[in-house]
Amino acid sequence: MTKMKIGFRTLKTAVGVSISILLAQLLQLEYYSAAGILTLLCIQKSRKQSTQAVVSRLFACLSGLLFSSLLFAIIGYHPYSFLVYLLLFIPFCVRFRMQEGIASSSVIVMHVYMHRGIEPAFFLNEFLVIVIGLGVALLVNWYMPSIDKELNRRKEEVDRLISVILKEMAAYLKEGYTLWDGKELLQLGDELQQAKRLAVLDAENNLLRKTNSYESYFDTKRQQYEILERMLPYISRISVKMDQGIRIGDFILEVSSLKPGSSTAHLRETLRAIREYHKLLPLPETRHEFENRASLYAVANELERFIHTM
Repeated sequence: MTKMKIGFRTLKTAVGVSISILLAQLLQLEYYSAAGILTLLCIQKSRKQSTQAVVSRLFACLSGLLFSSLLFAIIGYHPYSFLVYLLLFIPFCVRFRMQEGIASSSVIVMHVYMHRGIEPAFFLNEFLVIVIGLGVALLVNWYMPSIDKELNRRKEEVDRLISVILKEMAAYLKEGYTLWDGKELLQLGDELQQAKRLAVLDAENNLLRKTNSYESYFDTKRQQYEILERMLPYISRISVKMDQGIRIGDFILEVSSLKPGSSTAHLRETLRAIREYHKLLPLPETRHEFENRASLYAVANELERFIHTM
């Protein structure tokens, strides 16, 4: 039997809706339950999304309140009045990028239709319902639990997978064979996708922070992942154990053990020395040898790009 879990967002939604209805009821507002509906529609995954949702719905609700009041007063309070209203109001919302607020504003428009009149007291009532519903949603959604622990765990896993992949590539070049099935490369792609999603969420929850170190970190790791993807076919084409391959294998092993943030100056120098060594070798005598060397040359180029990202 599947265990039912109550997520943090679900908890915030339930608490926010209850608070909105309670406040509106304490103020003895008409249609007080609508405040809870507005809160329900505004709880989002991040502070940024929540702020955007509240602003969009605020303008949509106020626009809908004024527009429907004027329209219904002119054409009357009839079911077909909604047809005219929606045909005009939906394009208006789309034009000003307030389409998220169409459903929320419709709640307020229903009140206009049921009230069948335009008085200052009614407008004040609806304004307070809107402010309470959207305001509580914004306040409740402003608290977001830190996801730093999860992001750091993902960082460690990404670094581990990259290190494993590099070591397996080095083993193939040094030994001429490997039993590696490449699953870590697939895992790395999935891990980076999930990590990037969390990094974006973290950025949207820290609106005052100009830069997001997690986002830039995982962007860099994405570049490294793409380089590793390009390297793998070149390495797999090398069919014999070669002295040049052993040297590059040793170099890749050194790269795999480098800690994040460490200096890469010695790696650049080592790679330059390997390239100089390759230049001094006699020309390949067979097509097979030529193709193997060409693959090693391509691997060296990709390694140079990899080092630039470190």
